[in-house]
Amino acid sequence: MGTYGWVGEYRRIYDKAVELYRHGKRTPAEFFTPEEQKFLAAIGQTPMEVYDFAEDWVADGEPDFGTALLIVSARRDYFLVEQAGHPSAVHRSVEEFPRKTETIEGIEWLARIIEKARAKLRGELPPELMYGCGGDRAFLKKVDVHPADFLRVVWSAHQETAKIVAFVKDRQR
Repeated sequence: MGTYGWVGEYRRIYDKAVELYRHGKRTPAEFFTPEEQKFLAAIGQTPMEVYDFAEDWVADGEPDFGTALLIVSARRDYFLVEQAGHPSAVHRSVEEFPRKTETIEGIEWLARIIEKARAKLRGELPPELMYGCGGDRAFLKKVDVHPADFLRVVWSAHQETAKIVAFVKDRQR
């Protein structure tokens, strides 16, 4: 598949995942054909990430397809621009991420979501973690930042956590 039609193909795969989940399927590895998995890899996604979006959409009514697409688009852009289409060789474990209660400048969840966003951009999230999960959504709603916009802020800040913290604090005013 060329790059022009990637959104339509992603939509088809996403819709398929939603339908499979609605019909009781719960094994993400069985959701997608080898060709679909190849497509997902070419845009920097994993079957688990699509499954997580489908699961949360069916269970919680969010994130909607538009939000999922914007998150996927931010990751895809990072994957193609910063990683030149080459997946990271790093495999992170859940234990490496800040606890949910850890704070930065008194802001709970911020340390965790920054690390999750960095890992999402690089394609290093462990399968047990989802960028844009219910906790992330609650935090981002509180600071009034769209999940895809937060990814782009983290990307543009590079490794300068202070820039991300300043952005979030500014949003809270």
